[in-house]
Amino acid sequence: MSARFETASRAARILGPGKITLEQIEVPPPEAGQVRVRLEGCGLCGSNLPVWEGRPWFTYPLEPGTPGHEGWGTIDSVGEAVQGLAAGDRVALLSNHAYAEHDFAAADALVKLPGELAGKPFPGEPLACAMNIFRRSEISAGQSVAIVGVGFLGAAVTALAVRAGARVVALSRRRFALEMAAAMGASALVRLEDPAQAVSEARKCVPGGGYDRVIECVGSQAALDVASELTATRARLVIAGYHQDGERRVNLQQWNWRGLDVINAHERDPAQYRRGMQEAVELVVSGELDPWPLFTHQFPLEELPAAFEALAHRPAGFLKALVVYS
Repeated sequence: MSARFETASRAARILGPGKITLEQIEVPPPEAGQVRVRLEGCGLCGSNLPVWEGRPWFTYPLEPGTPGHEGWGTIDSVGEAVQGLAAGDRVALLSNHAYAEHDFAAADALVKLPGELAGKPFPGEPLACAMNIFRRSEISAGQSVAIVGVGFLGAAVTALAVRAGARVVALSRRRFALEMAAAMGASALVRLEDPAQAVSEARKCVPGGGYDRVIECVGSQAALDVASELTATRARLVIAGYHQDGERRVNLQQWNWRGLDVINAHERDPAQYRRGMQEAVELVVSGELDPWPLFTHQFPLEELPAAFEALAHRPAGFLKALVVYS
């Protein structure tokens, strides 16, 4: 067991919409059942963007490091009653204060990273999201799959679906995102600038005009409408986009008539997230999944505001940003 001690750490703090400061804080020892991780970095999640931009339902200032939740690093202190983990173990973790140099996690909320991943960034939580979405989609060989929206999740699920033997058609507004989907194995690409035209073009890519699996990865009303239109009879419509800005309307008559299975693929069970992280580790180590081309931008912690600006405006070549700590 490692020594238990307080240590100084830097943490980003969102003070208000568009306002971030970098604070020096004292980090306590881990509690029983916890480990403390010296973070190497944290992925920037699209769900964090409204927190940074500001919405009426958020209360500021946030706690230091919040809402970073895609961290990875090395354990530097272990709490009482923790078994099988030790200082020096490199891990990916489930936490919520990872825009900081240290964070804490329950011992059952992380996975060890094997030596094959040494020196490589590994935000386990978003990779677990992709694995969980793929599992809930029940994709198999020979199926037709439409991915509506190609960010990090859309590209990763494209790769997983192609690996399973499905034929994937990707829809996105951005040319670079479609190029990334093609690199992940998508067999056809459709620009999503005009929803009606996109639906028409995508329908031409499959016999009968409908898809066995449609995965919505945007989190908007327009994308959900497009995804619904692309479903075949008895298809599975998977909602993977994070819908956090109010109510949605659905064409329930259409859903009823087609006999759709509608799946909300957002996991809230930490055990399922941990399983997804472990599955992602195994796929990456085996060479069956290569996530690193999807991490297109890196920023130091002190440039977190610039990272959020990139996420908001998605410059050419942007897919996912990592915030890395020295």
